[in-house]
Amino acid sequence: MTALARAIARPAPVAGFGDRSPLHGLERRRIGVVDLAAQSVAAVAPAAAATTVVLLVAGFAPGATVAAIVAAAILSLGVARTISQFARRFAATGALYTYTARGLGTRAGLAAGAAILTGYGAVAMFALLGGAYYATYLAAGLWPSIDRALVTALFVVGQGVLVALVLVRGIRISARAALVVESLSVALIVVLLVVLLVKIGPIDLTAIAGTGGAALDPTAFAAAAVIALTAFVGFESAATLSVESVSPLRNVPRAITGTVVFSGLLYVLAAVTQVAGFDALGADLAASASPVNELAEAYGLGGWGVVADLGIAASFLACAIGTTTALVRVLFALSRDGVLPAAVGRTHPRFGTPAAAVAAALPLITAVPVLVVAAGIDTRDAMHVTIGVGAAGYIVAYILVCVAAPIFLRRIGESTVGVTVVAGVSALALAAALVSFLVDDGSAGGTVVTIVAGLAVVSGALVAILRRRHGPGALGVYDEPVAAQVLGGVVSPRHPDHA
Repeated sequence: MTALARAIARPAPVAGFGDRSPLHGLERRRIGVVDLAAQSVAAVAPAAAATTVVLLVAGFAPGATVAAIVAAAILSLGVARTISQFARRFAATGALYTYTARGLGTRAGLAAGAAILTGYGAVAMFALLGGAYYATYLAAGLWPSIDRALVTALFVVGQGVLVALVLVRGIRISARAALVVESLSVALIVVLLVVLLVKIGPIDLTAIAGTGGAALDPTAFAAAAVIALTAFVGFESAATLSVESVSPLRNVPRAITGTVVFSGLLYVLAAVTQVAGFDALGADLAASASPVNELAEAYGLGGWGVVADLGIAASFLACAIGTTTALVRVLFALSRDGVLPAAVGRTHPRFGTPAAAVAAALPLITAVPVLVVAAGIDTRDAMHVTIGVGAAGYIVAYILVCVAAPIFLRRIGESTVGVTVVAGVSALALAAALVSFLVDDGSAGGTVVTIVAGLAVVSGALVAILRRRHGPGALGVYDEPVAAQVLGGVVSPRHPDHA
């Protein structure tokens, strides 16, 4: 017997391991990089964003719509690179919450958790409202006499039930469902945009680049870039599936970065098509109610408008699935950290999904949009508010994780100048973007800044209460090797799993 064979047959004992992961109960190592990418892409909902965000950006900076989207893509890439510094070192279901806690400590971690839960929750509501709005719009075309408020509420409830069933049934089911839905939606939108570009003909590059008109107001450009940034939020959600994925330290960073690149290319295509199309028609893009539908009508593709609406509605459903998938896993991580009740961290015994967190989150996510519709509030106004609140939550979490990354890397002796510069610039740019966004909303008499301020006060109080409830221990539980996975691994009686 060789020395290697003897070492394998009678390995030296290696102590200090638990007999199960702190995140036990989840279905581990079951999904690949495609499913991870599907999760992030679904949360971003590029098909829906490509046809809605361009219009909003044009309202702030009509002469630099494409440039603002490119700026938002570059900033998102900087944040993605920073988040990947954590994702390539350990697998954590809590993602941004866990990363921030590991870098900045308990209070900052809880703040990041509150912020990202606000982002996921508000965007999930936005997606349910958006899907119901477009589905009702299509239904009204067939049955003009329907009660739109009632039908919209029914569509919201139906989507909520479907999301809950998919999430409980298993992550592979939810990821594949989101992948199929979003892939079809993106395919429909891309085909329509390409056909429109061909029909539009030669493109005036000066009009696209915004170099042929008057000087651009920097404040307007900053506000436009903030709006464009909302089209990218959610790209990091693949990190919440890291424990359940194969080779997470390699695949999660790939999925995060790939989602930003893919979404950015789609948004640029959408922006170029819409800007060029309205320029050729001599019309005002910012004044359009539905740019893609109007371009389709103008260029003899009226039937494609209905197809586009179907794709957008499907994209909103995929967004609801992807965003809620991430939300319930953050709730699960908070429970395993002892911040939330232990019951929230229970998993389905057969499917290995955070079923208790799904049961806790979905009723609220579904009830709020239903109440909004029942109160007679315009669906589009409600969507504007929810996406604004969600974007604020995302941006706060991104700022915190960008601040946490250099500190974390310096603590473990792996800090580099490049990462520090990218993280620092991203944090400053995000902070400036958030302030600009809230100031603009407040000056325009919007309600987003009021809701965000209220949530900040409530979140601050909750962070203080939960910090005291948790005690002095560190937060940020992540997946760890167990004794059975290590040659010679021995369960340590002092391991936290056996404390």
